Amino acid sequence: MSLSDPIGDMLARLKNSQMRNHKKLALPSSKFKTRIAEILKSEGYIIDYEVKSDQNKSNLHISLKYNLGNPVINSIERVSKPGRRIFSSAESLPKVNNGLGIAIVSTPKGVMTDIDARKQKVGGEIICKVF
Repeated sequence: MSLSDPIGDMLARLKNSQMRNHKKLALPSSKFKTRIAEILKSEGYIIDYEVKSDQNKSNLHISLKYNLGNPVINSIERVSKPGRRIFSSAESLPKVNNGLGIAIVSTPKGVMTDIDARKQKVGGEIICKVF
């Protein structure tokens, strides 16, 4: 089975797992998804992640984070979709909830948060917004 939007699938699985109070989440891995998980970990939205490979498939295992029984990720939404890509310059990158949340941006220098992209003065494709 092929997915037309693997990043959208990852975000939907994250959202659904947290709604059902799951502790762990497993999904097919890729370098891009691993980088997104790395950003979510560094910003404190998930506990940890690891890539496990068995035979010729690799899976990304994510440990979800909760605060007093509530999910830490309040909302996560896909911005740029396969049918409609959304690009932004460094100056016009969005601030999510007045800087309380983050936007994950794919730039020529790699995948990073909107804050890092502004510091490095580089724009790119806005992947998703997390709050």
